[in-house]
Amino acid sequence: MLKTIPKDQLTDYVGKELGISDWFLVDQDRVNRFADVTLDHQFIHVDPERAAKETMLGGTIAHGFLTLSLLPHLIENLIIVPEGMTWGMNYGFEKIRFLAPLRVGSEIRARLTLRNLTERNRGQYQFTFDVSVEVKGSDKPILVAEWLSLIFAE
Repeated sequence: MLKTIPKDQLTDYVGKELGISDWFLVDQDRVNRFADVTLDHQFIHVDPERAAKETMLGGTIAHGFLTLSLLPHLIENLIIVPEGMTWGMNYGFEKIRFLAPLRVGSEIRARLTLRNLTERNRGQYQFTFDVSVEVKGSDKPILVAEWLSLIFAE
């Protein structure tokens, strides 16, 4: 659920944390289905026994791009938009870093901060978000990114 904010109050949120998502389990079935879609069946993702035996990982890990692809779901209840929004789009990333592997069976959550907001043209807003993905039981994020969105409003 997007949070609708009056246009004249949007800049009040710059530099502020918008929230933290609920925990989300990344299980082996989800990793296997992602491997099928992306045709990336490296054993470190889909073969728990081999990954435990042949690596220092202790088992399978999720694809970094799977973690990245979960961001829209994780932040859906945190995002803010201007009143009168007609549509929005993912505009890309300035930076993405995968800081640690995500062990299959772990729970993750996202933390979202509004870094910057620019009204590019009348009714066209570029949002820049800092987003990090955390794993339950760890103090360090496994992913950090600077994410751009374009939002159009009447």
